[in-house]
Amino acid sequence: MTWDELKSKLEGGIETQTFEVKGACDWNVKSLAKDILAMSNVQDGGTIIIGVQDGTFALQGVTQAQKDSYRIDTMKSQMMNYADPHVNFKVEIIPDTDGKEYVAITVFPFEEVPVICKSGAGGGVNVGVLYYRNKNGTVQSAPISNAYDMRDVITTATVKMMQKLKKVGLTVEGTQSVEKALNDELEGL
Repeated sequence: MTWDELKSKLEGGIETQTFEVKGACDWNVKSLAKDILAMSNVQDGGTIIIGVQDGTFALQGVTQAQKDSYRIDTMKSQMMNYADPHVNFKVEIIPDTDGKEYVAITVFPFEEVPVICKSGAGGGVNVGVLYYRNKNGTVQSAPISNAYDMRDVITTATVKMMQKLKKVGLTVEGTQSVEKALNDELEGL
């Protein structure tokens, strides 16, 4: 992500299902695990920006010590304790034109099945919960609490599984293409 891309997202002044800001802070798995888990269950994943004040969108930047705490190996190792299956994400440092730097955690969507929390080590994170960035009301990382969000996650998982099976040459038994079904039905007319 470049500064121009980040600046464009910040100009909207709102958090979305795929975009969240956090004030300047050190890496702390307990305070960020829920957001990373939730974004991994969103169809397109999402990005968490560290160094932008939540609510006001004031540009703070991060200190060198804070920036140094975001070590990808440590972060992934700690997140393995929370996620089943694993979550995939990357970390980038984004400098602005005023010399401030921001940490961008880009969370990729789950690969096959939704990610469920497997550890309840505090910070509002509980075992066995499927976290999601809801779309209705105030956007936040929270346990799935309505049928609409649950159907969204199930649909995404179903599509991903069907795509995986199709790549290896498998299809669901008893299904046929719409075109073939129409041709069979119209044959003889």
